[in-house]
Amino acid sequence: MNRVKNTIVEFERILDESSKKLLKYSEDEAGKKPVPEKWSKKEILGHLIDSAANNHQRFVRMQIENNLKMPSYEQDQWVSTQQYNTISWNELIRFWEAYNYHLLHILWNINPAKLSNTGTIGNHNEMTLEFIIEDYVGHLKHHLQQIIVN
Repeated sequence: MNRVKNTIVEFERILDESSKKLLKYSEDEAGKKPVPEKWSKKEILGHLIDSAANNHQRFVRMQIENNLKMPSYEQDQWVSTQQYNTISWNELIRFWEAYNYHLLHILWNINPAKLSNTGTIGNHNEMTLEFIIEDYVGHLKHHLQQIIVN
C-alpha cells in the first residue's frame, strides 16, 4: 500500500499544480495542432478526460470483482468523435480537473485488500488494480508534460 499511497500523493500534487499551468494557454494556443496528424493541447486534455472515464470504471469495478474482463478503448476515435477542439479550453480544464479530483477521492478511499485484484483490458495481459493506478498516474504525467511547456 505504501507504493500506491505515494502514487496517490503524487497524483494529488499534480492536480493541485496543473490547472494554473493549463490556464496560461489561450484558446487559440490550446486548439492549435503542431502538425495535422498530432493532437492539439485541447485534444490531449480531452484524451486525458477519456482516460479518466475509462479508468474510473476500472478503479471501481476491480474493487467489486476480481479477474474482470474489460474492453480497451480506441483513443484516436474517442478524441475525433468528441471533437475536443470545438469545446472551450476553460471548460475542458474544469471538466478534467473535476473528474480527476473525483478519481483522487476514490483512490484515497480504496480498499487496500483489493489492490491485488486483477483484470484484463482488451488483449493485454492480466494486470493488478495497483498496476492500473500507477499506470494511470504515469500516463497523466506524460501527457501533461506534452501540454505544459515551462
